[in-house]
Amino acid sequence: MTTSLPVPIASGSQPGPGVRAVDVPATGGSTYPQPFASRVAGRVKRRLGDAFGLTNFGINLVTLAPGSASSVRHRHSVQDEFVYVLAGELVLVHDHGEQTLHAGMCVGFPAGGTAHHLLNRSQADACYLEAGDRLPGDSAVYPDDDLEAFRGEQGWTYRHKNGDFY
Repeated sequence: MTTSLPVPIASGSQPGPGVRAVDVPATGGSTYPQPFASRVAGRVKRRLGDAFGLTNFGINLVTLAPGSASSVRHRHSVQDEFVYVLAGELVLVHDHGEQTLHAGMCVGFPAGGTAHHLLNRSQADACYLEAGDRLPGDSAVYPDDDLEAFRGEQGWTYRHKNGDFY
């Protein structure tokens, strides 16, 4: 059985058909420069919000393979983030330590708050939903690494902390 993806919905029109989240195309890899991109090599995202033409916020179905990270540990300047664990076990690493998250648990990260990322230290894939707003002018600070990110109209730009581009 073939399931067609929804057509983005124009403002004020009726919603398109619902789809199975796993039928939304998966994307792997990262826009991070090396060596940071290799840390998230086992991350696969399905951009659920994009499939429906959502523009004010993004929501992704993410699968992390064993040994992979969700991102480089970071905090956003203007973007709020929310994570809901669907399956598996993840370790949340944040400014005050670590916490193991299991299916059914959730966590939120207000803009400018604690730096964070998720690690899959288990022997099985873990799956979660992540949501974040898309306010303009966002930047990200990576306290453990020589990395800063700035979001512009063309996407993310990465620099060293001294301002030099990667």
